[in-house]
Amino acid sequence: MQALLQAAPPAVLQPAPLWRLMLDAALFGLSGIVMLIIGYYLWELITPYNLRREIHENKNVAVAVVVAAFIFGMAIIIAASLILIK
Repeated sequence: MQALLQAAPPAVLQPAPLWRLMLDAALFGLSGIVMLIIGYYLWELITPYNLRREIHENKNVAVAVVVAAFIFGMAIIIAASLILIK
């Protein structure tokens, strides 16, 4: 038993280089933004009214608050899913 413990050197974890971390952050960020935009346009297709027209032309604050809550919720879900990938 002692021979097995002494024979195996301790595992040393090497940190990732900075360029790799920056690349990962940029790719995950861009993929999150793309997924958020796709989710918004899918939601706009599902709803029976035009969200942009309601917010810009009709100045409907209630719709703007709901859209902001939807975007915030989607961003949390996408961020959580991207964090679990790594």
